[in-house]
Amino acid sequence: MPEPCKSKEINDRKYRCFFELTLGIIGGKWKPVILFHIAVEGIMRFGELKKSIPEITQRMLTKQLRELEADGLVHRHVYRQVPPKVEYHLKPAAVKLIPILLQMRDWGVAYEKDQMSNSVMDEGYECTGEPVVASMYRDIINA
Repeated sequence: MPEPCKSKEINDRKYRCFFELTLGIIGGKWKPVILFHIAVEGIMRFGELKKSIPEITQRMLTKQLRELEADGLVHRHVYRQVPPKVEYHLKPAAVKLIPILLQMRDWGVAYEKDQMSNSVMDEGYECTGEPVVASMYRDIINA
């Protein structure tokens, strides 16, 4: 029987392998969805994110955005004005996730087709096209 891996720690996050680290940072129900929506739009305000993910509560969206910001994936830009304006955009570490998120999406498309082979496929229920960030930061993605 193999010995257990030694554990490491980054930003109070313990992990034993890089897969565990990755899932700890982007895992869960909402983080990949949040990252994907910001990638598609390039820059999003809190209200826009909330409207694009209606099932998420305001509290959970705030929590997930704070975690993504703390992990260095999302930048939160606060404008000093009344009323306050806050925008979110992806940092380079998150931009490098775009190809992985797109592959996960493609897997979901193939899985749906396989599971619904005898049913009519829905069209138009999902945003389409290449994420804005993918074209804006192609050099970061390809680095």
